Amino acid sequence: MIIGDLSSRLAAASGRLIIDLSRAVTRWGGQVPEDPGVAELADLLDRAAATLHGTTRSGARAELAVAVYHLRAADRLGGLLPAVTLWHLRQAYQRAADLPAPTGPVTLPGVPASQPRSLGSEVLFVPALGNQA
Repeated sequence: MIIGDLSSRLAAASGRLIIDLSRAVTRWGGQVPEDPGVAELADLLDRAAATLHGTTRSGARAELAVAVYHLRAADRLGGLLPAVTLWHLRQAYQRAADLPAPTGPVTLPGVPASQPRSLGSEVLFVPALGNQA
């Protein structure tokens, strides 16, 4: 029962982090799909980092690049090593969420600025992890 309990706690924590990462991606101008995967979040953050130009934003761009690295590592691991995947997700979230808010409106190439960019109170469903509210 200990292993089952640990697995469910890791899955719940991963689900919460994916929701939090989705909000961070939204804050950086990404259009997060209803059911985001880790690879999709990495791609969206990578595009957000590419839009940051100038010396004042180079630190944010570097932090987002590290977050993308951790998301891609978590995606490669999949469900093989849940604790390690969770660590990578946590690292990505800390990098992306702890940055100061972008100044002015942020839009990514190919995403119309008029589209809403907030998740609101939607409940995301992550199939591999179950429904996390």
